[in-house]
Amino acid sequence: MIANTPSPPYYAVIFTSLRTTADQGYEQAAQRMVELARDQPGFLGVESARGEDGLGITVSYWSSEEAILAWKQHAEHSATRERGRASWYEAFHTRVCKVERAYAFERHPA
Repeated sequence: MIANTPSPPYYAVIFTSLRTTADQGYEQAAQRMVELARDQPGFLGVESARGEDGLGITVSYWSSEEAILAWKQHAEHSATRERGRASWYEAFHTRVCKVERAYAFERHPA
């Protein structure tokens, strides 16, 4: 689903990853992180996709840089991130961006 974000400005954290072949609880952990993020102050939404080649992109949206930092420092999120480095990812990049403009299109049934 496409996240329903407010009018800019707000922030986006783009997490691009290349998975290993081992699952080792990845799907459960990923679902838990989304559930946990939804409970964090300043969380606005998330979008995620993964290709068959293991390349994935998750974009989470936040109201402020402070909210992003609090999420990064959350104990369970930190532990899961370390597990990802040890088991789930060949590589990942995290990029933090300020969204200054946003445009949308939605087809409405006739």
